[in-house]
Amino acid sequence: MKILSNKEKHQLIQNTLGKKLQGVAPPPASAASTSHPTFSKQSSAEIPQKHYRFELNPAYQQIQVINKVAQQLGTENPFFRVHDGNAGATTSIQDKTLINFASYNYLGLSGHPQVNQAAHEAIKRYGTSVSASRLVAGERPVHRELESAIGDLYQVDDAVVFVSGHATNVSTIGHLFGPKDLVLHDELIHNSILVGIQLSGAKRMPFPHNDLNTLKNILRESRGAYEKVLIVVEGLYSMDGDFPDLPTLIDIRNEHKCFLMVDEAHSLGVMGETGKGIREHFSCNADDVDIWMGTLSKSFAACGGFIAGCSALVEQLKFVAPGFIYSVGIPAQVAAPALEALKIMLEEPERVRRLKKLSGFFLSEAKTRGFDTGLSQGFSIVPVITGSSLSAVQLSDKLLHRGINVQPIIYPAVAEKSARLRFFITADHTEEQIMKTLTALDEELQAIKGQ
Repeated sequence: MKILSNKEKHQLIQNTLGKKLQGVAPPPASAASTSHPTFSKQSSAEIPQKHYRFELNPAYQQIQVINKVAQQLGTENPFFRVHDGNAGATTSIQDKTLINFASYNYLGLSGHPQVNQAAHEAIKRYGTSVSASRLVAGERPVHRELESAIGDLYQVDDAVVFVSGHATNVSTIGHLFGPKDLVLHDELIHNSILVGIQLSGAKRMPFPHNDLNTLKNILRESRGAYEKVLIVVEGLYSMDGDFPDLPTLIDIRNEHKCFLMVDEAHSLGVMGETGKGIREHFSCNADDVDIWMGTLSKSFAACGGFIAGCSALVEQLKFVAPGFIYSVGIPAQVAAPALEALKIMLEEPERVRRLKKLSGFFLSEAKTRGFDTGLSQGFSIVPVITGSSLSAVQLSDKLLHRGINVQPIIYPAVAEKSARLRFFITADHTEEQIMKTLTALDEELQAIKGQ
């Protein structure tokens, strides 16, 4: 096999990753047309094989090219690594213990004895599945206990839990809004929001990241042209580790008579003195946000998503949202540990304080070494921007061999110039682990630059 120079490696990966994967572009900015395009008629013999064979699908072929590039670069595929046990501040891959920065286990509650015990007891009592939607098969006490606890956490009327976090956003937005409505969202919003908007048929308008002046201008010009208007932001952005100005968003919502939705997938359990999220961080009234969304898979050590808000919102979703009424209910052994994790978070606020301290320490030390940490504010997520997908993949591979697991984020997930390593800090990390990691990263980065 030919040994490539560093310049040739850069050119190879740029040529490969510079072409966007076909079939994964974001939904169109405008509502989908209800009319059908006109196609020229073809006989069955004339239909290209790529239209009926998956192995010839352009997206699949692009993936194969990327795999070949990785082989030529002499790096392992950094994705779908097999972990031998629970993944927290450390993990085991191929029987080797590594410092782990690739887990959303922010409060260290996945694998906690009380959380595990809650799952075991739920299985003994309820079995492993509720077998159908809760509308059809009925509920288990733990369902309502969890939803009641989430409602209390947010100081709102109620909450409803979905079996999937992604489906929570898709089904909620897809059901509540329609072609006569407008959805305004931060340009860095999660894919599940985009898919939900596409499903709804509403007009979609992104605004530059955290640029609320542009949001105001759009509403001044366009609010009157639509019936319902939804503004959607994230409590903590998972790629960059920064957050929006929630009080200003509330003022905008009130002035222009809009709905405001906050996706707290990454901010709940992380922000605020006791982990109650961006609302607690800013000391805002919960009722000033119409739709609170969150996931159970990060700070709460389980799986699924939820919507919290007024009774009218929650009741509507429970009876008519397709992602709830046509999907199996969340299993009891998933709901129970989520409930237990929520209780532990409130009973042990030192976990949140420790996470905040360690995250700030990581960010400060990374900046001291001259790393580009982008927009991160030091709340559990700190990117180190490498400037190219090649560098990100190489660094991830080098660190793995030094006992550190961290994932590269490459094009098209982010712009090529914004390719990065993304570090997730947990309450169980130590300052020694962080210093060891940053020292290794510094050494490997210098080695790559010197090639």
